[in-house]
Amino acid sequence: MVTLADIRSARKRLDGVVLRTPLLPLKLGRPDTWLKCENLQRSGSFKLRGAYNKIASLSPAVRKRGVVAYSSGNHAQGVALAGQVFGIPTTIVMLDQSMAHKVEGTRSYGAEIVFGGKSSEEIKARAEAIAAESGRTLVRPFDDALIIAGQGTIGLEIVEQLKDVKAVVVPVGGGGLCSGVATAVKSLRPRVKVFGVEPAGAPKMSESLKKGELVTLPGTNTVADGLKPVRASEITFEHVRKYVDEVVLVTDEEILAATRHLVLKEKLVVEPSGSATVAAILSQKVKLPKGPAVAVISGGNVDLRAVPGLFGDSAAVPPASASPTLSLK
Repeated sequence: MVTLADIRSARKRLDGVVLRTPLLPLKLGRPDTWLKCENLQRSGSFKLRGAYNKIASLSPAVRKRGVVAYSSGNHAQGVALAGQVFGIPTTIVMLDQSMAHKVEGTRSYGAEIVFGGKSSEEIKARAEAIAAESGRTLVRPFDDALIIAGQGTIGLEIVEQLKDVKAVVVPVGGGGLCSGVATAVKSLRPRVKVFGVEPAGAPKMSESLKKGELVTLPGTNTVADGLKPVRASEITFEHVRKYVDEVVLVTDEEILAATRHLVLKEKLVVEPSGSATVAAILSQKVKLPKGPAVAVISGGNVDLRAVPGLFGDSAAVPPASASPTLSLK
């Protein structure tokens, strides 16, 4: 299990690399609700935290050989950017149907991209094969204690930024973010409630908790592409089972409504995966205690043209543009 000491060590590695993202008040909706804006993080999501922590922990000789990762998009960009910072070869295996803007963003950081299948398990197998053949280190998206510890630094920041926080709501894909945040929050504030949120079309953690063992879904179907793994992992399952009070499900309609709310009312560019927590709060799927609550906004790598109803039937659709190259050097 990842410890508070592991998360604090990760924060030291990340110092000067990741942004301490702001905690902004939700303007419309539940009073005393705050948004932890990882959509404003470098690479556009929280994923840089875990990816950099993992790569920074490698010995110089091992790191020099390069890294391999698999991802639908946000982990891809986090690993690619971390690889660019260290100046090492980086190969990312992405889904055949990965969002074009996430592919472009990953490529802009200098990563080699391989399209490896139609499910999270298929691209995982392809990445493992490439890593074995090349001698490079595999940087998993959530099934790794160093990845979880890096994501857990968000929990440290939340507790410091909002000392009287009573609840934290976190999206669940493979469970790395939720595991890390919950570990940090519960270790420092055991009475704070921690809730996970999954799409109804990808309930891998909910089903695992229900059955008391890790399960693999036959498939997933959701607009939240970052929350689509068909399987969590033993390590994330154990962390969620120990530290998370409840995992709730939200529909795609609720996720899209929250995305439109965040863009149009809160003036924040957020992808559907990052909107899931706000969807759970606005739809009251999560029963929050009285007092300050924080919704983790996990990412902002969204093609706004793909959000139904955002521009209206008569609005002109803005042109697509490639993500710019960003260097932390």
